[in-house]
Amino acid sequence: MKKIHTVLILLFLTGIMQAQDRPQPKPGKSPIVNIKKPQTFVLANGMKVLVVENHKLPRVSFNLTLDNAPFTEGNKKGVDELTSSLIGNGTKKTTKEAFNEEIDFYGANINFTSQGASASALSKYSGRVLELLAEGALQPNFTQTEFDKEKAKMLEGLKADEKSVPAIASRIVDVLAFGKNHPSGEFVSEETLQNVTLADVQTNYNTYFVPENAYLVIVGDIKFKETKAAVEKLFSGWKKQAAPKNTYPNPENVSKLEIDFVDVPNAVQSEISLVNTVNLKMSDPDFFPAVIANQILGGDFNSYLNMNLREKHAWTYGASSNIGSGKYVTKFKASSAVRNAVTDSAVVQFVKEIKRIRTEKVSEDVLKNVKAGYIGRFVMQVEKPQSVARYALNIETEKLPADFYEKYIQTINTVTIEDINRVSNKYFQIDNMRIVIVGKGSEVLPGLEKLGIPISYFDKYGNPVEKPATKKEVPAGITAKSVFENYIKAIGGKKAVSSVKTLFMNGTTTIPQAPSPLTFVSKLDSKGKMMVSLSMGSMALMKQVVNEKGAYVEQQGQRKNLEGADLAEMKANAAPFEELQLSKRTDLKVDGIESINGNDAYSIKDGKTIYFYDVKSGLKVAETKVKEQSGQSTTQTTYFNDYKEVKGVKVPFNLIQNAGFELDIKMSDIKINEGVAEKDFL
Repeated sequence: MKKIHTVLILLFLTGIMQAQDRPQPKPGKSPIVNIKKPQTFVLANGMKVLVVENHKLPRVSFNLTLDNAPFTEGNKKGVDELTSSLIGNGTKKTTKEAFNEEIDFYGANINFTSQGASASALSKYSGRVLELLAEGALQPNFTQTEFDKEKAKMLEGLKADEKSVPAIASRIVDVLAFGKNHPSGEFVSEETLQNVTLADVQTNYNTYFVPENAYLVIVGDIKFKETKAAVEKLFSGWKKQAAPKNTYPNPENVSKLEIDFVDVPNAVQSEISLVNTVNLKMSDPDFFPAVIANQILGGDFNSYLNMNLREKHAWTYGASSNIGSGKYVTKFKASSAVRNAVTDSAVVQFVKEIKRIRTEKVSEDVLKNVKAGYIGRFVMQVEKPQSVARYALNIETEKLPADFYEKYIQTINTVTIEDINRVSNKYFQIDNMRIVIVGKGSEVLPGLEKLGIPISYFDKYGNPVEKPATKKEVPAGITAKSVFENYIKAIGGKKAVSSVKTLFMNGTTTIPQAPSPLTFVSKLDSKGKMMVSLSMGSMALMKQVVNEKGAYVEQQGQRKNLEGADLAEMKANAAPFEELQLSKRTDLKVDGIESINGNDAYSIKDGKTIYFYDVKSGLKVAETKVKEQSGQSTTQTTYFNDYKEVKGVKVPFNLIQNAGFELDIKMSDIKINEGVAEKDFL
């Protein structure tokens, strides 16, 4: 079974990434900003209301925030997330359908979580939209039907994350940095989620959805007096209550630089994160120097990390860093995803750039440009209603001076070169930092071991484990020819497979950048012809064709004819079952036995491609290919799942391709020797 051709997906994704990564133009002289102050009042139950009148546009936004302290959920981790999912699914007065229909009628947006609610609407509907927000937030209707539905969705998401290297990396970084018993280190598992009941959700809501630390920020085309009366009417009945105030010991960083490694045998690239915990409040004098230092290190396109790992070495699509801030302990993290072969080299460069900003003085020009860019982004956001609301809320919850945002630009401009050096040494703690790497141990550990940095090993849930084993030995008598022949036998036998003249596949998938599902179509002819396309509704996004004249790729109306190595590769891919030809070759051998999704599989390397066949079933389970695109080399893997028989031949109805994230293609229809015509390859 031939995998979907990766060039098609890669071209599309690369275009999106390049559009996102373009450096921004340098802003001009810093302007003076004027941020309107809110009028405030407090209800008897403790809820504080902040109202900012702005009559420039006939719109209003509402933001209800519960500023509760973080808390652990223990063996029922997931209850708060389920609570978020269930709030807003109808109320005790209004059904879910009627509630949503009325929101749509007003052209409004309303969202609910366990930490509050938000809404926006035309000002002429603001009174009714505020009523709906109050009703949804204060009178949720938690039903068993909706609970079961949301819980099932979360369980499906957890199953998908089990194979996602980025998801594993995100979880393991927090587990190791904060600890499993800290609110920031806890994670949802199938076990903890199964423990949650509908009664737990109701208890969670009753305990934490309370007004003591509630803030309602209203910004837009409204009158304070009328708004105050409406809020008092709708929210005064919210019973006065305080949320529990739990405290947790601050997590400690490691005593010296170390690598914490998680082996994921199916990883096609390594997720690298350098992390240490920090305590940085917005009210601290270090706040602005720290965020500017982070911009220089990894916050901008032209940052030290990105210019090194992406622009200089072409190892990644992007390398970045982020420093958290707030009332509670957070973390500094520098991260990137790089191909396996350069994992150790990337670690060296990460450490180099962090040491550089700690020891070398940043240039005047770099500091000036970064500050200008930061100020420019602030100015672009400053008059947006959601920004005004956030600023008003931050001043209250973070205990900031009333003129914090008026002096924002002035304070940034006072940051000096010496400040950058000082806070870099304080918050980018390279000598007490974890280098968390989630990747394929058999390929990356030999290089990492040569760095001289101590390595500890963990499973994907943060439990200490022994060093992972390398490839298993191949039993005597197992050859590439026998593996290919076993595969052909497993899917139906040589006679049945050879009788396949055309193969039609139709399915759907989603990508983060697309607002709706994409339709995937593949048509293959045993004569060496192929057509693969992706579309969104009636809009064709990409099309790839191989015919007797050559090959081409069309992307959003632009066509490119392929030549040379690209043409040769495309033609090699144009076969329903390439194993029929691979089994005739004598230059291939079985390299070893590797774990693919927890099962042993024979690996056979053919140039830049590696095929994997399950030891027990004989079926092809994965295929990796090194791709060169825009001067960068990446490794992509396609997984083959859910084999079903079609006219005597087993074919996979689920293809999962790693293209920087998991691209999950589910086939709705597969046809053999029908559904394909000559005109498809024009």
